[in-house]
Amino acid sequence: MQAAICQVAPDVELEDLAGRVRLRQDLELDSLDFLHLVETIAKTMGVDIPERDYPAVATVDGMVNYLASHG
Repeated sequence: MQAAICQVAPDVELEDLAGRVRLRQDLELDSLDFLHLVETIAKTMGVDIPERDYPAVATVDGMVNYLASHG
């Protein structure tokens, strides 16, 4: 997941990726960057993340938990 974040948002410091970090707001991603991030993570992890589940993956913890339960 960190590699995908670095690919989409190269200015993000990895030590700033605490569990409650909101991927879109706190990392200052626009909607297209967030979509690209979710798609990159989904492809890399081999997990389908439908749009209806985007609220569940809006934070670092949410993404980790989603991937753990769906992958």
